[in-house]
Amino acid sequence: MTLPARLVPLLDTFDFGRKRLADRLAGPVVDSGNGTDVPVGPLTDEEYLWEPVPDCWSVRRHADGPGERATRLDGSGPWGRDAAPHPHPVPPPFTTLAWRLTHLTELLALRADHTTGTRTLTREDFPVPGDATTALKAFDAAADAWRATLLTADDAVLDTVGHSAYPYGGDAEERFVDVVWWVNQELLHHGAEIALLRDLHLHHHRARPA
Repeated sequence: MTLPARLVPLLDTFDFGRKRLADRLAGPVVDSGNGTDVPVGPLTDEEYLWEPVPDCWSVRRHADGPGERATRLDGSGPWGRDAAPHPHPVPPPFTTLAWRLTHLTELLALRADHTTGTRTLTREDFPVPGDATTALKAFDAAADAWRATLLTADDAVLDTVGHSAYPYGGDAEERFVDVVWWVNQELLHHGAEIALLRDLHLHHHRARPA
């Protein structure tokens, strides 16, 4: 199928943001933005779960219960992600790299399912990774699923309100093209947050005395 012309730049943006984030997390290098390769080590478990300030929201073992100001842990398996019902705490808790990456992965996986899949998956069904290696594989699989969903869209689909039935956003009231745009901005802004957390972790540990 020939992609609709207006989907092409959105797909290109998704591919760019995905590769940039994947490279930033796994290395061995990431493009600095001017074509220069900057060495990047692979994400470690310690970094994945690092809490740079007190009372972060993160991913935790269900057996340990939710963190400060969270009321539940979303996700299946041994691990879950800190959460609370609306209205969320004010100011919002600072979230770890693990929280942000699993949030983004869940968003991609569930939106793919609620667009071209079973339309049944919930946050309680989503397995939350407790380690960096599993988290990177889960992100890659979720990004593949969302990209495959985009490749099924023609112009009629892009204009269809409620084509995505994702239950944790406004998708039921939005044209699919607007949902695609929204997912891109989620990828880009969470990717930037994750990159900054990697920088903070690196320099924080360099600054600590031996």
